[in-house]
Amino acid sequence: MQNRVTELFNIQYPIIQAGMIWNSGWRLASAVSNAGGLGLLGAGSMYPEILREHILKCKLATNKPFGVNVPMLYPDIDKIIDIIIEEGVKIVITSAGNPKTYTSKLKEHGITVVHVVSSVKFALKAQEAGVDAVVAEGFEAGGHNGREETTTFTLIPMVKEQLDIPLIAAGGIASGRGMLAAMVLGADGVQVGSRFVASDEASSHQAFKQMVVDAKEGDTQLTLKELAPVRMLKNKFFESVIQLYSTNPTKEDLIKHLGRARAKHGMFEGDLEEGELEIGQIAGLIHDIKPAAQILKNMIDEFEIAKKEVSKL
Repeated sequence: MQNRVTELFNIQYPIIQAGMIWNSGWRLASAVSNAGGLGLLGAGSMYPEILREHILKCKLATNKPFGVNVPMLYPDIDKIIDIIIEEGVKIVITSAGNPKTYTSKLKEHGITVVHVVSSVKFALKAQEAGVDAVVAEGFEAGGHNGREETTTFTLIPMVKEQLDIPLIAAGGIASGRGMLAAMVLGADGVQVGSRFVASDEASSHQAFKQMVVDAKEGDTQLTLKELAPVRMLKNKFFESVIQLYSTNPTKEDLIKHLGRARAKHGMFEGDLEEGELEIGQIAGLIHDIKPAAQILKNMIDEFEIAKKEVSKL
């Protein structure tokens, strides 16, 4: 399956595993890359030297391309960028910040740069900044999200209409049928997050993975838009946030209530009550925990079946 995305990354299938904090360590990234997709390390949950360790382990575990996701809202970004350059990582996907900040520096070192956006406006700004491709992420996605609340089904064709560089769709895609739908709408590839959370190799806690599998329609919601909008599973912590909103809290009140390391406690350490459990709406369509390679193969098989079915319409 060759197109602009597979050629850009030198991969077999146009499937990118999202660089999700507390989920995307070297085991998951290397497994996805070995299966023909593009694996990403999630730098957002790693201190600089921990990221270096994961890069080195990923190099040993795969000879295929892999990359690093760098959310620019976290500290030590300059150190993260320097380590990526020092270790010769060839692909970086930036998010949650201005693409102009690091794109030129990364490209000077021969690194392919992609930026995650949630609107046409920011897709065009990313293109102007010189990125090689854009990930357009809809409102359905898990974790930190855009404020526009534009759904993937709406966002992709609007971005495609104005973008010249390759377009990768994200948000609510966990199956081959979802992949086909995104590509019919104009995407050259897809970024998949939530489905890979429920994989054997994801570094997240087993209890969190099982909660994702058990989730049903309506079990996630976007909140904390005054800080950084985040979609999470509804649990005791989420309900406490909703209760706090009833008191008309200030931004400082929300920051104090969120506290420190809330996502780590939930997704990595398995505190299902007080932790922040980030996942997308598509969790309602995830019913099991599988090896990453099997998830990718199932997506491709379903994509091919769905493509044949659509051709008969």
